[in-house]
Amino acid sequence: MITTRLRGVALAVTTAAVLPLALSACSSDDGGKDTKDSASSSVAREESKGTADDAAGSGGRPFGTACASVPENGAGSFDGMSKDPVATAASNNPALSTLVTAVKKAGLVDTLNNARNITVFAPTDDAFAKIPKEELDKVLADKATLTKILTYHVVARKLTPAQLSDGTYPTLEKSTLTTKGSGESYTVNDTARVVCGDVRTANATVHIVDSVLMPAM
Repeated sequence: MITTRLRGVALAVTTAAVLPLALSACSSDDGGKDTKDSASSSVAREESKGTADDAAGSGGRPFGTACASVPENGAGSFDGMSKDPVATAASNNPALSTLVTAVKKAGLVDTLNNARNITVFAPTDDAFAKIPKEELDKVLADKATLTKILTYHVVARKLTPAQLSDGTYPTLEKSTLTTKGSGESYTVNDTARVVCGDVRTANATVHIVDSVLMPAM
C-alpha cells in the first residue's frame, strides 16, 4: 500500500523545486549492516563497468532554475561542493536535507563518499514533500525499502548533460532509469525534471531532480 501510493506521488507531479542534501555519520545498528554491505558491494561492482571517458565530464557549468539557490561562497557553493565527496558535499547544502536524512538512515553515507565516478539524481526537499508525511515516515523507518529507493537514484558512471539527451542506464538498485531532453531541459523516467544539473563533487556528478524516482517494488 505504501509503495503503491509513493509510486503514484512520484509519477504524478513534475513541478520544479530547490536543492536538498545534508549527510552526517551513517547508521550503525546490527540490523542494517547487511543492507549497507550489500549496497557497498553493488557500488564496487558497478563502478568497474565504467570507462575512462565517463569520468571526464562535460567541462560545463551547473544549469537549471534551482541552481540560483546555491550559495555563491563557502562549503555549500558549487566550488565548495566540488572539493568534497558527494555525501559530504550534500551535507553542506541545506536544500538537500531530506535526502541527506534518508541516506543517513539507510547507512549509505560511507558507501556514497567512497564510490568513484558516480552520478546521483538527487531529489529536492520539495520532491520529498510531495509524499504524504505518514507514508514518508514509514519508508524512512524501513531500511530495506529505503535502500532500494535511494540506490535507484545512483548510476555507477558520471553522466554529462549530453548523455542525458536519450539514454537508459543501469542503477545500483539493479534496474534501469531513462533520461531524455536537450540544452538545459532534461527529464528522468519522463516524470522528474532536472532542476539543477551537472553539479560536480569530488567523486560524483549530481543532477538535482524535482520528484523522487521510484523503482518497481
